Amino acid sequence: MTERAAELRTTMRAALKDAMKSKDKAATSALRSALGALDNAEAVPAGAAPDTGSDNVAGAVPGVGTADVARKELTADDVTGIVRAAVDERRANAADYDRLGQHDAAETVRYEATVLARFVD
Repeated sequence: MTERAAELRTTMRAALKDAMKSKDKAATSALRSALGALDNAEAVPAGAAPDTGSDNVAGAVPGVGTADVARKELTADDVTGIVRAAVDERRANAADYDRLGQHDAAETVRYEATVLARFVD
């Protein structure tokens, strides 16, 4: 992960702690969701781990760490893009809620978008 990407994630984690301390449920939810999306983006694709086989198969390599695969490294642009997509999704959801007459839900989702937008705008 690049330095800027790590800095952005650290800032978001600090904001999550603050939101939790202040019992701001909407901000906590938005930040947890965005940080989870970043973690998911770093995940190793299925099938990327080497086949370690077993002790009874020729060529198998036993031992701790033999199946470890490095997570994907996110750039600052990757992190910003993921968070920006979360902001855009919430804004679209707020518009849908407004169209359905659920203005309280729209306001909550719009607030979540505002919380996340401060990290990418």
